[in-house]
This record gives sequence, C-alpha cells and structure tokens, in this order.
Amino acid sequence: MNNETFEMVAKTLYGLEEVLAGELISLGANEVQIGRRMVSFEGNMELLYKANFYCRTALRILKPIYHFKAKDADTVYKEVKKIEWEKYLSLDKTFAIDSVIYSEDFNHSKFVAYRTKDAIVDYFMEKYEKRPSVRVSNPDLYINIHISHNDCTLSIDSSGESLHKRGYRVDQTEAPLNEVLAAGLIMKTGWKGESNFVDPMCGSGTLLIEAAMIALNIAPGIHRKNFAFEKWVDFDQELFDRIYNDESNEKEFTFKCYGSDISPDAIEIARTNVRSAGLSKYIDLQVLPLQQYQEPPRPGIMVTNPPYGERISSRDLMGLYAMIGERMKHVFTGYKVWILSYKDECFEKIGLRPSDKMKVINGSLDCEFRCYDIFEGKNKDYKKALAEGEEASDVSTERPARSFSSDRPARNEYSSGGERAPRKEYSERPERKNFKTDRMDRPDRRFAAAHSETEEEKAAFAPGKRFFGEDRNDGKPARKQFGREDAKRSKDKPFERPVKSSFSPGGPGKSSFSPGGPGKKKFDDRPAKMKYKDDDRFGGKNFKDKGKPFKDKKEGKDFRDSRIDKRSFSDLPIKKIKGDDDL
Repeated sequence: MNNETFEMVAKTLYGLEEVLAGELISLGANEVQIGRRMVSFEGNMELLYKANFYCRTALRILKPIYHFKAKDADTVYKEVKKIEWEKYLSLDKTFAIDSVIYSEDFNHSKFVAYRTKDAIVDYFMEKYEKRPSVRVSNPDLYINIHISHNDCTLSIDSSGESLHKRGYRVDQTEAPLNEVLAAGLIMKTGWKGESNFVDPMCGSGTLLIEAAMIALNIAPGIHRKNFAFEKWVDFDQELFDRIYNDESNEKEFTFKCYGSDISPDAIEIARTNVRSAGLSKYIDLQVLPLQQYQEPPRPGIMVTNPPYGERISSRDLMGLYAMIGERMKHVFTGYKVWILSYKDECFEKIGLRPSDKMKVINGSLDCEFRCYDIFEGKNKDYKKALAEGEEASDVSTERPARSFSSDRPARNEYSSGGERAPRKEYSERPERKNFKTDRMDRPDRRFAAAHSETEEEKAAFAPGKRFFGEDRNDGKPARKQFGREDAKRSKDKPFERPVKSSFSPGGPGKSSFSPGGPGKKKFDDRPAKMKYKDDDRFGGKNFKDKGKPFKDKKEGKDFRDSRIDKRSFSDLPIKKIKGDDDL
C-alpha cells in the first residue's frame, strides 16, 4: 500500500463546510482548512478511498496534481502540457475535462476546457504518435481545472458522478431534496439515533433514509456501483475491498423513523426507495396529513422540508405554514422541530420564535434551517427550568437572581423632601385594554363568533369592530347615533344642520331667514360671505371696484405689476372663441 501523503479537496454545499470538516477529521485527515463550499486536507490513498465511501456531506473528492498561474488560454495550454500524463492516463483510456472559472481574464469556460484537452492530446501525439480518446459520459479519468483570478489548479476527480447519487433512489417525487443536503441538515441537528425521527412531509423519503443510515452508521457509498478512482492506473483493489467490507463501525438503532405525506403516490415512491436501501425494518410510512397528527412517538425529533411555493406550488401556502405552527404547538410538545424553508413570511406564519437558525442553499434558493423548542406552558417558565438545570449542573457559576422592587431598599426622600411612594410590582399593573373598541378578545367571544348562526350575531362578537344601536346584540345598552335617523343625507332630502346666526343676512343674532323654519336653513341656500368696507385687509376696498388699483393702506403702494394695464379688467378686450379653429 502506498502511504504517500498528498493534498486533497472535498467539495460540498454552502453551509455544510464545518460538518464536512468534522467528518474528515474523524477519518484521520490532516491540515484541514475550511473554504467556501470546499474543505482542503492532506492524507494518503486510503484516506481518499474512505472520504469517498464514508463522507455524507461531500459532493466529490479532488486530488490536485499541478498549480500554476495564467492570464489566458494559451498559457493554460503550455502549463498543462508540462505534466507527465503517463502517471494518470494511458493510451487505451478515455478522459473528460471539467472547468470551473472565476476570473475576468477568461470569458469562456468551455474554451479553457478545449485548450486543456488539446494540451493532453498533443502531449501523447508528440511522444507516442497516438492519443487517448475523449468521452463525455463515464470516462476512465475525470480531469478538473479550476481558475480563480490568475491561480489555476489542475486536479483529477476521484469520485466521478457526484457523491449525492447514493444509488438507493429508484424513483422520486417533484423537487426531491439533495441527499448530501438532507444528511448535512440531520447532522446539524446533532441527532445520532438516540430518539425517534419524524418527517410528516416526507415526499420521496430522502430525509428518512439518510436519518436511518446515520442512526445505523451505514456508509453512504454502500449502494454506489462505482467510483472514478477504481479506474485509475494506481488503483489498489485489495485496500478498497477491505474498506468496503468493514462493518465494525455499524450501530444498533432501537427507535424508528416515521414518515407520512398527504399524497399516496409520494408514500408509494418513498416505500420503493426505502426497500431499495434495505431499511424497511427501521422506517414506517403512512398516508397521513399533518393536520391529522394526534400523538407522535416520544421521545422524538422532527425534521421536515415543506413546500416553498417555488418548485412545488400550494393553493394556500401561508395557511399551510400557519397549520404547521399550530400542530407543532399543540401536538409535538417536548420535540425539537427543525424546518427548512425559503421565505421569511412562511416562517412568520408559524408564529413561534426559533431557538436556532442557519443559512443553507437548496438548489439555487437561499434557504434557512430553523429549530423550534416545543414545550408546554409559557416561555418564561421553560427558560426558568433550563436556568435551574444549568445552575444545578454548575454550582460554581451560580449568581443571585436579579432583584425587583420588593428586594430593593426604598429611597427615603426626594430632593424636595417628600417621601417616595413604594414601587409597584409588574404584576400589579392594570391590564391594557383595546384602545379602539374597549372590548377584550376573550376565548368566549371567539367561540361565540365562530358558532353564531347568522352574520349579524357573528359580527356582534367579533373583536376590533364597533357596533351601535340594535346591532350590538350582546345585551348591553345601545350607543346613541351621532344624529337623528331622519337627519341622514339622501337624494330626496338633503342633509340639514343648524347654521350660525352670524351668517344670517338679517344681522348678528338673527336667524329668521330660513325657509325651512325658524333657526334653520338649507345647506345649499346659505348666502355667500360678504366683504365689508371696514375690512382693511385689502385697503378698505370693495370687490366691485375692479378697475381701481389695490393699494397698501399704510404706504399707498400699488400691488399690481407694472406690466398689467391700469384700466379695469372689464374694459380689456376679450377674444371670443367660436370653435377649435380659433385656438
């Protein structure tokens, strides 16, 4: 066995880098460094085989063979041609090039792949006058070139097909969850099989299968047909057989994984996949909507991936998440519930505060994975119980609880010499009422509103709305209207209201003008406000004196612009418009 140590890179999904690093360290990796969607490490060929076979959160394992710098495709061609390709590829083998480019100097990733292929082909033609063939699907050697700005890394891919293709999925529903993401989410919860596992929206059963394999410590690569490193020139068959047949790390799982879905077709697909994985003994499936859950198995943890309204549509998406929150609160008490979703408004409809949340990417969607601690009673009682448990476990960190006014010494005097009144406890504060309706939203009102036979009765008990007169229908005295019923505005009889006497043409204090009776007159018949001569706002002039200039009473200045004719406005010539032609 070759014990030579070399550099390796494990690719993963965003948000799972730390989980993958932990897996690699447990396998014996050295020099582990976390990057963006990747983890670099060092090890020998045995570690490379184990990383492909055991890592649940790795997409592929790359073995870098050459680092160089380049600003154009011609430089890439020259550098790739320097490699001794006989170490990795023979004339009777096939190969394929995969390129990943993050650089402004390279506009076309396919062109870089073509130049890399040309360099390999020309290397063999110049040396052997023969060349290996290129095969896009299922080649003998996968070659990867990664360019970040000017830094280029040429690697050989030891995995082949992405490692998320475990091999057990026979069929799938619409928008299935990636197996690597499913395993990573479960590992982020910290669950390792010490309780039951529940997924009430299981779809094709990916979360359930990955959970059972984690609980039993079954290698995720056990169902794969092949890995790319099996076709390498230096492949060690005996070493890989020993790794493949090692069952010493598998565990017993005394609990079960429970899955359900509202769709019978989805349950049938999940059952087929579970049988393909050989886990029917550990996974129970049934057609059951979440709203019909009554008594989930305990102890347990719930991890689920509801629809987002993106790839899977829902007629009432917000109502779905509100129902999820209601079931969590009333049925899954004592559970830790983990939910993967996309939109913030969906999480808001759950109506519960998460205890933990982390960002992940599902496909092309930036999602969040949130945890909810479901407990009985009030939040403050739950936190108090947790605090008491922590104090009991660590007496050295115990500190006195914060005291309120009952434990605080009262001040004797203010600066004015008066004695200070005792501070009220928070519990003594009067309950704040609804400032709009002064009506409390009590359970009996909600019940009455929900079970009333008529709309009038239902509306009378609904909180947040005022009712007057006989519409109250709650046994309380009716409030008076803001006017008589016969005084409402209508087409036949316009609205009437008393008019101040100062508007009466008979003089102040007189109101005998009203044709509708003494003291009243119609709104439309109110006379226009007159301009009196003793009003000095316009120099004591009446509006009838249009031809005379307005002058300031004190200084005698003319308010009109000098460009305007001093004659009366009535004396100015007026052009009559007969039709559109005159405009």
